[in-house]
Amino acid sequence: MQRGMLNKAVHVLNHDSQSCNRVAANQWLVQFQQTDSAWEVATSILTSDHRSFLNDFEVEFFAAQILKRKLGAKDALLNALLIAAKRFSSGPPQLLTQICLALSALMLHAVEHSKPIEQLFYNLQNLQTQDDGNIAVLEMLTVLPEVIEDQSADCNISSARRGEYGREVRAGCFSEIPPSSLPTHPLLSFVFNSLQVALSFDLAIEVLVELVSRYEGVPQVLLCRIGYLKEVLLLPALTNGDEKVIGGLACLMSEIGQAAPSLIVEATSEALAMADALLSCVAYPSGDWEIADSTLQFWISLASYILGLDVDSGRKRKHVEDMFFSVFSALLDALLLRAQVDDSTINDDTEALDLPDGLAQFRMNLVELLVDICQLLRSATFIQKIFFGGWMTSNEEISWKEVETKMFALNVVADVVLQEGQTFDFSVIMHLVTILSSRASNELKGFVCIVYRSVADVVGSYSKWLSAFQTNARPLLLFLAAGISQPQSSTACASALRKLCEDASAVVYEPSNLEILIWIGEGLEKRHLPLEEEDEVVSAITLLLGFVPSKEIRNNMLARLLCPSYESIGKLIYGYAPLHIVMVIYKGHLLEQRIQIDDAHGHSLRQNPATYTHILNSAVRGLYSHLAAPLSSGPAADDPTLVLLGVFCPVLEKLLRSDHMENGSLSVAACRALSQAIHSSGQHFVTLLPKALDCLSTNFLAFQSHDCFIRTASVIIEEFGSKEDYGPLFISTFQRFTYAASIMALTSSYICDQEPDLVEAYSNFASTFVCGCPKEVLAASGTLLEVSLQKAAICCTAMHRGAALAAMSYMSCFLEVGLASLLESTTCVSERSFDAMAIQVVSHSGEGIVSNVVYALLGVSAMSRVHKSATILQQLATMCSLSERTKWNTMLSWESLHGWLRSAVHTLPIEYLKQGEAEALVPVWLKALAGAATDYVESKSCDGGKNSYGHMQGKGGRILKRLIREFADSHRSIPNSS
Repeated sequence: MQRGMLNKAVHVLNHDSQSCNRVAANQWLVQFQQTDSAWEVATSILTSDHRSFLNDFEVEFFAAQILKRKLGAKDALLNALLIAAKRFSSGPPQLLTQICLALSALMLHAVEHSKPIEQLFYNLQNLQTQDDGNIAVLEMLTVLPEVIEDQSADCNISSARRGEYGREVRAGCFSEIPPSSLPTHPLLSFVFNSLQVALSFDLAIEVLVELVSRYEGVPQVLLCRIGYLKEVLLLPALTNGDEKVIGGLACLMSEIGQAAPSLIVEATSEALAMADALLSCVAYPSGDWEIADSTLQFWISLASYILGLDVDSGRKRKHVEDMFFSVFSALLDALLLRAQVDDSTINDDTEALDLPDGLAQFRMNLVELLVDICQLLRSATFIQKIFFGGWMTSNEEISWKEVETKMFALNVVADVVLQEGQTFDFSVIMHLVTILSSRASNELKGFVCIVYRSVADVVGSYSKWLSAFQTNARPLLLFLAAGISQPQSSTACASALRKLCEDASAVVYEPSNLEILIWIGEGLEKRHLPLEEEDEVVSAITLLLGFVPSKEIRNNMLARLLCPSYESIGKLIYGYAPLHIVMVIYKGHLLEQRIQIDDAHGHSLRQNPATYTHILNSAVRGLYSHLAAPLSSGPAADDPTLVLLGVFCPVLEKLLRSDHMENGSLSVAACRALSQAIHSSGQHFVTLLPKALDCLSTNFLAFQSHDCFIRTASVIIEEFGSKEDYGPLFISTFQRFTYAASIMALTSSYICDQEPDLVEAYSNFASTFVCGCPKEVLAASGTLLEVSLQKAAICCTAMHRGAALAAMSYMSCFLEVGLASLLESTTCVSERSFDAMAIQVVSHSGEGIVSNVVYALLGVSAMSRVHKSATILQQLATMCSLSERTKWNTMLSWESLHGWLRSAVHTLPIEYLKQGEAEALVPVWLKALAGAATDYVESKSCDGGKNSYGHMQGKGGRILKRLIREFADSHRSIPNSS
């Protein structure tokens, strides 16, 4: 009867359309698993040959899961699982895996077996002698190490016992087999021979790969059999196009080589045979790039091993390089062939065409290997192979897919080539530049744009050498100007233009070349580039203009370049009609002339959403285009940066005080422009601090979803926080942020997870405030710091990793500053000092910090917070310890920490704690905290307090971190109450 109910419940759970029915079925199944009869029902399902139900697989799968979760050890259950393993050895594979997991778990919990692994291997030998038993044995060998090493499983197996089981597994497999008998050992022969059976090929590869990675003697044994793998298995597979076999063997041989590169560099016949076999795998023309990609780590490890040979063995390295020169030369040829696009991509004229995902990933993985090959072959040989083959004989016969691939490779190895200083004939590159830039704009589509992008990457990488010839400057600028207009090549061309302007300023700022640059800049508004690319183009141009010796030419060019930016911003600020801002030259300064527009036009903007959106976007682009500032070595009065700021800051202030800041994109752009202005002007910005911070805090109070205002305020505090005269201004800004409704609403981890960017921005601002402001300013901010720490303690429990870690970083930052001050003056603490404030804040906030930090160690995301949690607890322990030496010991002492920890542990959700865990945890952690606090003080006392490595360095700190890591690891999920 129960079997029938089980079948019905499984069917409802998996197939019923009503959620309430599925919930009820799930509850019944959970309860059924706890009953004694579950054993009998589950074993009867798996051992019965009679299939009387419609959904037998689902029921059998659930039965296997039941037995896996049970912790008892009964001979009947063991026999049932062995019979089930034999019965389902031919599939379904998921069911066989589940049975093997249950069998492994059962043996590990079988307390009546003193050596459960030995007993298991005995049973496996019996299973292997039965029909189709080999597949079950292979699956068992695959899952057993996982079960042993899985410390998150719901069981009470100690680390020592797991280590013992691991040793028994190795003894039962290979590690304790005498090396002399390993080549002929029947178990290895059995696995090796299974490669010839199609049904067991995948499992055999998986087992051999596992053995190679674990056992030192296996790679050498398998290397001796490489001839068999190559001749009997690989070559027929290459001939027949059997990609399953080719891919599996490529993976296995790669693992052999990675496990023992020292064997490969001996260049024995077997090693060279394996290298040749892997070359065949790389060159195999499969439909995707997975096979070639699977070999890359072998080649990388081999090349790195050769390049890493000691200087003392230089003669040996030269010998090894000579032995493998032809191998890596052939490898380069094969890689250049496999890295090419397919014909379908070449013939695709789609405007947004890009490389296939598989090829893009393959090339990304290929970068490191190409660099290593270039170092091994030397750049001269590498470049010679790149340009070998006559692929540039005439325009009509150019193999563009070959050109594109070789440009990719040439760009990848640019650093090596430049470092070795081996110049080459750039006429081929310039020929490509001329051909591509001469094409009509309607011809720049599809694969041609990908070629354009690759050539632009090469131009950027080798810009210093290319621009050494003045005649190259104009063709290069025209080439980049045309490429910037194309979506597929704009990023590469913008980057190349910046590098060209950086490397060739003396050549490029010829008058005719400057005109091309300004023409590029003036056309940006029509090109609609991504903002980052537009910023890069303007940066390149303004950087170059900073080197123009003529002040008149420089200012005139700047006026032409930036006027569109001012007008786009002016349209938004002053009305619908363009604000005609004209840059005129007057005594070497850039001045602003405004033609006033009726303010009524500003209201009309919002009445036309389409027009308003267009003007908003134009203003955003204008702000980004203005970000770059020119360089100047002249006097401050003539510095173009300051002149531009004098014009721009009033415009930016008016924009920041407008209602347009409601738009998220515009507010981000305005804040970015303000940050750039701060970095560009340095101390010249000081007089604008009050206005800037007032704008930022006011805007945040008005538009509290825009965290960019807080982030920009952090930039100001970071730059000018040390100026004590502005302390009240900084405190006022901190206060406005802290008591904003959105910050005060951060009262739970759930709310923090809804606003992670806001949490990060506020936490980072608070950290910057604490680290950047003088102690006198901090001492006057006690209430604010206490509130902000309480918010940070709540936010550290958020599921969002960035928000939680930012909050933890702020708490740690405050404690670190407080500890540094306490260590300087532990014997004399006045009531008005920062030290007194820090002790008072910690005494009020410590319980919340400890409680929330401990709570943050629960759940699946806890492991990423172990280090910061341990650091905070160590800092708190140190502060409590140091406070006992002051007159404030009645407010903050070691007993305070004891109480906080006891309260934190006892208020944890009871479902997370095992019986008696709370009582046992507190004394163990307190002892570790005491040791960690001592470590911290001792490390800070070394070298006159200059040692900044106080966290987790000593024995006590390491013990504390280990305890916290173990706690987090064992509380990732709610323990099973069964």
